[in-house]
Parts: sequence; structure tokens; C-alpha cells
Amino acid sequence: MTDTNELSGKVVLVTGASRGIGYAAGLEAARRGAHVIAVARTVGGLEDLDDAIQALGGSTTLVPLDLRDGEAIDRLGAAIFERWGHLDGLIANAGQLGVLSPVGHIKPDEFDKVMAVNLTANYRLLRSLDVLLRQAEAGRAVFVSSSSARSAKPFWGLYAASKAALDALVKAYSGEIAQTNVRANVFYPGAVRTAMRAKAMPGENPETLPAPAEIAPALVDMLSPTLTEQGRLYNIGTKSFEEI
Repeated sequence: MTDTNELSGKVVLVTGASRGIGYAAGLEAARRGAHVIAVARTVGGLEDLDDAIQALGGSTTLVPLDLRDGEAIDRLGAAIFERWGHLDGLIANAGQLGVLSPVGHIKPDEFDKVMAVNLTANYRLLRSLDVLLRQAEAGRAVFVSSSSARSAKPFWGLYAASKAALDALVKAYSGEIAQTNVRANVFYPGAVRTAMRAKAMPGENPETLPAPAEIAPALVDMLSPTLTEQGRLYNIGTKSFEEI
């Protein structure tokens, strides 16, 4: 792991922070000195993260929140403004797999639920937090996506479509902020030992996959104030930045 305090004094918001990649990223950001605003639906997981960060000597603000509640996201942005006046980093990690199914068999409510979390919630986050990122000295936003956005394999249409749309949203946003101090990029984590991966690949041996803590440093690196990449994606598989 990178041994650095480059996020010391920074305020970083992480969604999906109660488990998996979000939990590991929140812990890593705290290890680098950030105050972590941890957002998730699962209170128990948030409390576990809080305990782990406190053990490092760090601090958190726990926000039990369903990202499908756009008005709650707006209130969160207002609360951050009132307390800090800015936001240094956003790790938009929360996501849902949905069903693996022929496109024609996807139920409308399942389609809406996945799009609400994987796409609409990220738009609402940008709508609420954009001004706060601009108020930071070096605002950084990274959105966890998936190579499924490109491969769009059979039966993965719902998840793939939601991630492809997310990539397009971030690419457009990055162009809009090109003349500011904010940088927005996408992160492809590859196959990771998470509950979502286990649901998608039930026959796979999880021990063959990297744990979330193994990829978290690369994800948190994208919040570095020295990062110059804009509107790009970091592919953990190639360990390099690529065009979205």
C-alpha cells in the first residue's frame, strides 16, 4: 500500500461504504488522512467501518442513506456545505448487479431499480456536489464502473447498459469542468472478491480473486491532488489510463 498523508485534512465522500470496495476505499482514504463521509444503506456495515477508521486514529461521518432518494442526496450536499464549505473527493462506488437475463425478460421494476442506483444516483450526486468539488483546491471525483460497459455480454444487458451510461455521463461532465481544478474519471476494478461478484459468478472460487483491500489503493490514488487525468478511465487489469 501507498504510505502517504496526501489526503490529510481532506474531506472524502464514499458511497456503498458498508462493504466490499467502498468499505476498503473508505478505510484507505482514512489511512491517508482524510475525513470520510461514509454513505450506505446498511447501518451495521457503516458502524464497522467507523470502528476500523477510529482504530487508525481517523474520523468519519456516517450517513445511512438510500441513493435512490434524490432529495436526501440534495440534503446531504447542503449539510456538507454548511459544515465544510467544500468537498475534496468523491468515490462513487455504490452499484447493483440486477438480474442476469435476456433483455426481453427483464422486469420493468428491476430495470428501473438498477438504473436508479447505477446511473441516476450518480447524476444526483453530481448535481448536488459539483459546486462543492469546485470549491475545493483540487476536487476529485471517481466513479466505479465496469468493463461490462464495453463487453455487453449476452444476459448482462441491464448491468452493462447502466455502466455504459455512467461512463458517458462522466465523460461529458469531465469536459464541462475541464477549465476548473476538478478532475473526474472512471475506475474499472476488474473481478474482485465481493458479494456482487459472488452473485454474478456463483461457481467461481473467490480465493482466486483479489480482495477489495488489494485494489483500494489504486482507487484512492485517483483522489490525489496531483492527479492530472481528466475524463479517462483507469483499468486495474492493465494498470493504466485509457480513453472512455
